[in-house]
Amino acid sequence: MDADRLITAFIGAFLGAAGWLVVGLYMQRRQFDRQARNAARAVYFELAMNIIDIDVAHRHSIFGRLRRDSFDRLLPELATWLDADELQTIARAYMSHAGYDQLQRDSSVPAQVRTALLERVLDEHRAAADLLRRRAFSRTEAARLAGDESGAAKAARIESDNERVVHG
Repeated sequence: MDADRLITAFIGAFLGAAGWLVVGLYMQRRQFDRQARNAARAVYFELAMNIIDIDVAHRHSIFGRLRRDSFDRLLPELATWLDADELQTIARAYMSHAGYDQLQRDSSVPAQVRTALLERVLDEHRAAADLLRRRAFSRTEAARLAGDESGAAKAARIESDNERVVHG
């Protein structure tokens, strides 16, 4: 076997192995991004359900159980995919559950404090949901989801207006 063929074989083997490595890493990264995006989507919908429960508590003093199973289970994926400040926004929403739970248990909290705390918990959840909607969904999907939320807000406003007419 001559040296030219041997060098050509080694170069071909090296380039082939390097090519497969690059393709493998690219495919692995895409799969990781897809899994992280799916995790963010699951947490987004969990936050959306919590927003509804918090809004009901704020408007009608009826407290439902806030959910956090998806967040707890999918936190590792979120932690590697989101920037630190984005992760903090999500974590703050879930940390605000402590205040919500306290209001649920303690009926002696003054009405102004109760209202302010529920508004803060609601704001934290909305900020987290907005962030995940921007990051985890395409622009078209995010626009449709934002449209659905504004539709829900419109329905809540109509309901509130109807209550004022009935009780006003």
